[in-house]
Amino acid sequence: MSIFGKIMSAIFGTKADAAPAGGGAAAGAGSSGGTAASATATVDVAPILDQAVRAKGEKLEWRTSIVDLMKALDIDSSFAARKDLAKEFGYTGDTNDSASMNIWLHKQVMAKLAANGGKLPPDIKH
Repeated sequence: MSIFGKIMSAIFGTKADAAPAGGGAAAGAGSSGGTAASATATVDVAPILDQAVRAKGEKLEWRTSIVDLMKALDIDSSFAARKDLAKEFGYTGDTNDSASMNIWLHKQVMAKLAANGGKLPPDIKH
């Protein structure tokens, strides 16, 4: 399963497990991304991630940090894993510039969650 597929599955539950291609379709954009969004029920992302952060028992800023978001969901947040996620999303920047890549990744994940039926808090920029 793709890294974004794991993120989707952790947030959306087993319904996302059945359709990891939906995450891939959204990553590629196009009309199939719209189909995936309409087929997926709306899920309020903030309470799910807030609960995941509470369960971890550490201060994680998932609203602004891709690393913290991945940690909250028990997904490998290593530099190598983030490079893989960047490749999955078609990142064209310098993957060794982790700060720029992380900001870009967070925006991409938030946008793709929203495109696949995720309801995001108004303070999330995507």
